Amino acid sequence: SIAEQAAAGLDRLSQAEYARFEALNGAYRDKFGFPFILCVRRHGRDSILSEFERRLGLRPEQERETALAEVFRIAALRLGD
Repeated sequence: SIAEQAAAGLDRLSQAEYARFEALNGAYRDKFGFPFILCVRRHGRDSILSEFERRLGLRPEQERETALAEVFRIAALRLGD
C-alpha cells in the first residue's frame, strides 16, 4: 500500500495538497463511516482528488458498492503480483 501510494505521488504532496487530502478523508469518513478505498495504481494525485469529490456525492449504498469494487481491484492486482 505504501509503495502504491508513493507511485501515485502521495508521498510528495505540498502542504496545500496534504491539507486537501486530509479534509476530503475526514469528510468521507464522516459521511460513510469507513476509510476511502481506491486502487491507486490506476490513478495519480489529480484523479484521486477527483474520485474523492465524485464519490462524496454518492449515496451510502452506492459508495459501499464502489468501495467493494475497489477492494476487488486491489486484491486482483496484488494476487497477480
